[in-house]
Order: sequence, then C-alpha cells, then structure tokens
Amino acid sequence: MSQKRPVFYISDGTGITAETIGHSLLTQFEGVEFETTRIAFVDSVDKAQAAAAQIREAGERAGLRPVVVNSAVDMELIAILGDSGALMLDVFAPFILPLEQELGMKRQARAGKAHGLVDFAAYEARINATNYALTHDDGVDLDYGEADLILVGVSRSGKTPTCLYLALHYGVKAANYPLTEDDLEIDELPKRLKPYRRKLFGLTIDPVRLQQIRTERKPNSRYATIEQCRAEVARAESLFKIVGLPSLSTTHTSIEEIASKVLAQFGIQRHMF
Repeated sequence: MSQKRPVFYISDGTGITAETIGHSLLTQFEGVEFETTRIAFVDSVDKAQAAAAQIREAGERAGLRPVVVNSAVDMELIAILGDSGALMLDVFAPFILPLEQELGMKRQARAGKAHGLVDFAAYEARINATNYALTHDDGVDLDYGEADLILVGVSRSGKTPTCLYLALHYGVKAANYPLTEDDLEIDELPKRLKPYRRKLFGLTIDPVRLQQIRTERKPNSRYATIEQCRAEVARAESLFKIVGLPSLSTTHTSIEEIASKVLAQFGIQRHMF
C-alpha cells in the first residue's frame, strides 16, 4: 500500500489562505494521495521549530518528502520551517517582487494581514447577511422582500451551505426554500414564491448522492429511499424547466463554484473581503 504524501498548510495567521491555495494546487494532480495538515498561528521561533519537527517526523514516517504550502511572512520563521527538509511553496513569493517593482515600494511583511478587518462596513454586512440566511433557512421565514436571491430545491440538495457561504464571504442575503412533495405535485411555482420569481435559482442533485446524504440524516426512512429521491429530483428538475428557472447540479460542484455561478446569474458583484 503506497504512502500518502504529507502536505502542511503553514501560516502565521488562520491558515485559510494557504489551505485554499494549496487545495487548489493539489487537485491538479489526480492519482496522488495526500495527507494534509493545517498548522495555524506559527508566529514565533518556538512554534516554527515545533512545526518543523512535526513536518520532519511526518516525512520520515511516510518515507516521502513533505510539501509545505506557506503563507507566513517572517523570513526567520520561514527559514526554520525550511530546515525540515520539505519542499517549501511560498504562496506570496511569485507576486511580491513584480508588485514591488510596479508600485515602486517594498512590502510591509506583517503577520496575519490577509484576513484583517479592512472594511468594517463590509464585515458588518457579512454578519447581517449570515443572520438573514439563518432566519430564512429551509422556509422558516417566508418574507423574502429583503433577499438578494432565493435558492430552491429538494431537501438536502445543498441550499443551506450555499446560502451561508454567500453570506459569510460576500455579504449576500440568500434565503432558501425546500420543495415539499405538495409543492412538487403541481407544475407551477408554490404561491409563496411567485412574487419573487426574479430572485429564484434552482439547485438539483444526483438521486444516488441525495440518497447517501439523506441516509446519513435519517437512515431507514422513506425520505431516504432511492425511489423517493429519484421521484423528487425528477419533479423538481421538471418544474425548473416548466417555469424557466436557472438551475445547477450540486453533485460534483464545489460550494465555491456554486456560489460563483449563482452570483454570475444574478449579476451580483461583491468582493470577498
């Protein structure tokens, strides 16, 4: 049995930047197995030495050279991490020199700047949008007057996580409405959705994948049978076509891609930070 290549996402902050970029890189290499670890807040010599020891040990255990995707900015700490013998990939390095040359100034290497609260108004908007998504989740509150968009689909098709992602990252007020069996018995939009026709976007999913998700939630239930999943998905997709609703399958689509396509559909331009 082949060993998995150890990969570490190292940062002097949350590690989100390193992990996001690192994950995107690793997906380009099909057939290679990776064991990933995130080590956040490596902001001192002691922490860097401990991280280096962990990286070195993982490499010896696997018999493979570890890969480090690094977003720390302190050169002393980076050098300590490099002593682990790992392949060091600095996520900022390819861009810093060209930017310094273009802007005519040196960077200010400050730890934890990537996710700093630069715009408090935008941050508050994201918090408000998140609260909105939670109170308008799964048809709890049907007053969609303030919604930027409404995701529609059968239960467990990915509506809630997409709404929360749109809120947390873009400050978009996204509600979601679960299509029930009663809704799917007629070939028209539920009455409560008709006033918001222009805000609707449909999510669908492969029935087999839907069965897997529902089985985890409610095993041995009618709700989770493949027959029920196939029937609901087929009716939902038919409804989307009849009423001309834009839609997307979430089966093999990441939440980031779903969110981007939904935003593009509605022409919503929002910055991530």
